[in-house]
Amino acid sequence: MTGPVLAVDQGTSGTKALVVCPERGVIGTGFAEVRPRYLSGGLVEVDPEELYASVVEAGRRALAEAREPVVALGLANQGETVLAWDPATGRPLTTALVWQDRRAESVCAELAPHADELRALTGLPLDPYFAAPKMAWIRRHLTREGVVTTTDAWLVHRLTGAYVTDAATASRTQLLDLDRAQWSPRALDLYGLTGERLPRIVGNAQPVGTAQEFGQEIPVTGLAVDQQAALLAQRVTAPGAAKCTYGTGAFLLAHTGDTPRRGSSGLVSCVAWNLAGRTSYCLDGQVYTAASAVRWLSDLGVIKGAADLDAVGGSVPDSGGVTFVPALAGLAAPWWRGDLRGSLTGLGLDTTAGHLVRALCEGIAAQVAELVDALESPLETLRVDGGLTRSALLMQTQADLLQRPVEVSALPDATALGVAALARLGAEPGRTAATALPDWKPAAVHEPRITADEAADRRARFRAEVTALLDRTPA
Repeated sequence: MTGPVLAVDQGTSGTKALVVCPERGVIGTGFAEVRPRYLSGGLVEVDPEELYASVVEAGRRALAEAREPVVALGLANQGETVLAWDPATGRPLTTALVWQDRRAESVCAELAPHADELRALTGLPLDPYFAAPKMAWIRRHLTREGVVTTTDAWLVHRLTGAYVTDAATASRTQLLDLDRAQWSPRALDLYGLTGERLPRIVGNAQPVGTAQEFGQEIPVTGLAVDQQAALLAQRVTAPGAAKCTYGTGAFLLAHTGDTPRRGSSGLVSCVAWNLAGRTSYCLDGQVYTAASAVRWLSDLGVIKGAADLDAVGGSVPDSGGVTFVPALAGLAAPWWRGDLRGSLTGLGLDTTAGHLVRALCEGIAAQVAELVDALESPLETLRVDGGLTRSALLMQTQADLLQRPVEVSALPDATALGVAALARLGAEPGRTAATALPDWKPAAVHEPRITADEAADRRARFRAEVTALLDRTPA
């Protein structure tokens, strides 16, 4: 079954859709904005109907531009965003709690004595970032009705009537037995979710139902978490390589083979994908605020938007002694202190907008460098994708602080292209992943331009500010 596929990447701030032809590449694109609500106290939520409408709108726009029928559909999701909904009608029963939302901290505090057990069982630390604490919070405070799931299960049900989630998304809940890749009765019991009707766990590339919302019947054959889809598109399909996606947050993933690799480094162990019954695993590290920190800087009027990073940051040779820890939604791996707030230090009357931009780039890059160190395995180069990779300043800063080459993907929409490959694999079972993936070559390679000693000094200054934050806000 050859022919174009429709790939939909449902993200935090919008939904991107591509029609991808195996011979001609991308032949249609569509985008629909999503507007999460950022509320006081670390609350982040979004109208589920807005998510669904964005999927339909972006998909229809891409199909209209392509003007060709497609043979399959792939859907990538946000991973840890959850809601309660009525399985009989598909109607949302609650708002969707976005992955950045911190309201389930009370649930995590109660389960603190079981944190080590949960981590050993599921590969995930106890943190409101993941789905299970939010699911338990919804059950305690909002509704006992319907089902409570990650957004992918709801979107697929609305599109096809099926009630499924893929293995990679399930591994982001803290309800999956990581070794068995099945729902864990023990984790469900700890969260008070025993008896919940959970979606059936399926592979990442297999038919699950047929969507009819796009003006034609389209088999849904590919499902994935957005970051795992990007990992696949970057052709990181074996141990020894890693990618980082710079979007709303920055997300580092490294392939670890056919068995989960647990460690004490602060990184998360989860399913990369399940293809043809074979499960692959990855290590995952998160920076909660990347593009969202840039948006914060632009909301203050320091810059007009991400496109200004290079021009404004390039107006000065360095950060002028300013250090920015952009923990605007807390610190994720390897610290796991979502309660922390950011810091901006070293300011003077001579501080300019350029210094602030430089400090922000260094703050994002320093956090990613900490994640690479936490991999505790050799990494020759880092492959990167996402909107912020358009900033040569940020990517050069990343190479400098890592002291490794940074290869910028020529694929502007790696997540969508990754789930397009999964959709093709699901529609054509005899095909191999290597033949379904787009050719990979870097659009640019940034080599380190500073010495190892200077990089160490800059990272030490950043670590000192993180330590100061940790000391001021005991766990």
